[in-house]
Amino acid sequence: MHKVTPLLLLAYLLGIVVGLSLTAPPGPVNSIISSESMKSKMHGMSVGAGAMTADAIFFLIVYMFGAFIPAFIIHVLYLTGAALLFYISYSVLRSRASTRTRRGNFMVGLSIGITNPFQILWWITVGLFFIRSFHVASIAGLFTGIIIWIVSFPFVMNRYARRFEPYIRAFSFIVLVSFAVYLLVSGMVYLIH
Repeated sequence: MHKVTPLLLLAYLLGIVVGLSLTAPPGPVNSIISSESMKSKMHGMSVGAGAMTADAIFFLIVYMFGAFIPAFIIHVLYLTGAALLFYISYSVLRSRASTRTRRGNFMVGLSIGITNPFQILWWITVGLFFIRSFHVASIAGLFTGIIIWIVSFPFVMNRYARRFEPYIRAFSFIVLVSFAVYLLVSGMVYLIH
C-alpha cells in the first residue's frame, strides 16, 4: 500500500483541476446535460456519464497506443459527430422535452464524447502529456474532477435554471449547431485535401 505523501496528494489535486478543465467549458455535452437536466438530475447525469465513458475509452487508447492513431480515423469521427450533432440540435429545437430514457441519454453522451474533436484532441495532446508526465494519482484525480462536474452541473441546472428553460434550449441549439458545422468543415477539409 502506497503512503499518501504531499507530492501524491498534489498530483491528485492537479488531476481534479485538469478534469474540471476538461468538462466545464461550454460545448455539445454540457448543452445536452443542461437541456436534459430540466427533465431530471439523473437524465442530465446520464449524459455526463456517457461522455465520461468516452474519456475512459480515450484514456485507455492513449495510454496503450499513444500517438499512433491515424489522422484519417479522427476526421471520419468528425463527420460522424457532425451528423449526430445536427440530429440532436434538431431534436432540442423541435420538442419541448426529449423522450430519451436515462440509458438513451448515456448513449448520446457516449456518442458525442467519442466523436467530439475537442475531447479527441485533448486526449491525444494534453492527455498523452498528462499520462506520461504525472503520477497515476493524477489520473484518479482527473476522473474525480469529471465526476464532480457531471454530478454538480445537472443538480444546479435542475434546481435553479427551470425558469430559463426556453433560453437554455435556444442556447443549446445554437451551441450544438455551431459544433456540428465545425465538425463538418474539419472533416471535409481533411478529406478534400
